Amino acid sequence: MVQQAPPVEDTAASSRFRLVFAVVAAGVAMSNLDLFVVNVALPHISGHFHEASLSSVSWVLNAYAVVFAALLVPAGSFADRNGPRRAYLLGVSVFTVASVLCALAPSVWLLVAARVAQSAGAALLIPASLGILLAAAPPEQRGSAVRNWAALGGLAAALGPVVGGALAQADWRWIFLINVPVGIATVIVGRSAITPTARRTESGRSDLLGAALLTAGIGAVALGLVKAPDWGWTSGSPAIVLLAGIVLLALFVRRSAKHPVPVLPLQLLRTPAMGPALLANLLFAAAFGAMLLSAALWCQNVWHWSALQTGLAISPGPVMVPLLSKYAGLLVQRFGAAVVAATGSGLFAIGLLWWIAALSVKEHDYVLGLLPGMVLTGVGVCFTLPTLVGAAVTRVPPANFATGSGVVTMARQTGSVVGVAGLVAVLGKPHGAAAADAFRHGWIFTLVATVAAAAACCLLLPHSRPAAKTDGDR
Repeated sequence: MVQQAPPVEDTAASSRFRLVFAVVAAGVAMSNLDLFVVNVALPHISGHFHEASLSSVSWVLNAYAVVFAALLVPAGSFADRNGPRRAYLLGVSVFTVASVLCALAPSVWLLVAARVAQSAGAALLIPASLGILLAAAPPEQRGSAVRNWAALGGLAAALGPVVGGALAQADWRWIFLINVPVGIATVIVGRSAITPTARRTESGRSDLLGAALLTAGIGAVALGLVKAPDWGWTSGSPAIVLLAGIVLLALFVRRSAKHPVPVLPLQLLRTPAMGPALLANLLFAAAFGAMLLSAALWCQNVWHWSALQTGLAISPGPVMVPLLSKYAGLLVQRFGAAVVAATGSGLFAIGLLWWIAALSVKEHDYVLGLLPGMVLTGVGVCFTLPTLVGAAVTRVPPANFATGSGVVTMARQTGSVVGVAGLVAVLGKPHGAAAADAFRHGWIFTLVATVAAAAACCLLLPHSRPAAKTDGDR
């Protein structure tokens, strides 16, 4: 029997979706890659600005993390009200211009200001990008689209340290300038490739005060966590800032419940699977952020490897995400999101246990020491993070795709800040033989977060029946 050719309309729609995904992938990869590149290049930036203290230079990272987390949900709401296409192209444009300003910055504080502008652009483009994909993909392919979108973060984590190490050795300014041609091309192609989609049509003005309360609340929580290791957890300052953030968030929730056009429609949090998926996302992102930082610190501070060597050593773990994403999707189709995400958390935990047992300060055994744990944690990330993102957003109403994406990304970003702050607090400033015990304590902290994430994944079971067979993951 001769197989019937697919309809021309289906082929054209599939080709157009691939083009849209490529345009979205370019912007998302650029913003994600920048985060990991800057992490590796920070010592080079510090060496350039001789007059700046290490505490000042650290704000090149801190300011980005705080502002990015704070703006994600308001930016998602902006995208839903004004169209994800407009928000995405605006976000890429802001990020690109800010990258030029970063490269030209004559002082560390002007660099920090440019990084704040960069984070605002990233906060616009990230939720809008997923909103574009969810709107463009047929319902049965949304799960696959979300997993591929989430896999971009893993690819950036794999390439970022390598690219950052190579560029920083030439000149740290290149880590920002490399964004410029990518951003320009993305805007030019995106204007024609991305079609406008439906917007939220509620009447009335957006809740600007609510947006300010949410931004300030998330910003205060992120700031308290980021700076707690420097201020000292017992100094009282972190507690005051964290408490202020919690009060602001409580005021935001109260206002959102009454406002006719809230920044975050609270019914989104009652979407099936959204609550458990957000909790699991936050906890697993904490473990993921702590794991990546611990691996980089171990290679550079204990084994005294270069930034480029460290990037190459870490890359096999994150590269598992794009390599195995398709197979993770097939497992979700067969067993459900809860089982796959919990299994991924278990593999991640085994990787941490391997490091606790096998890594040594004296023996630089990469093949039997660091590498197996790196691969196991990478496979765990592949099974867990994209699955949790998909479980959270695929049932969000189309008019709120970008807002829902912003909520999920905010949970992940906040979790990462929690994980990094906790790891830094546990590690302290280890030297010599004491470094092994300090890192083992850090990995135990990361392991606890992973186990908590696995338990949260199990809360998805009532919402996580295996899906009916579709073409979405073929």
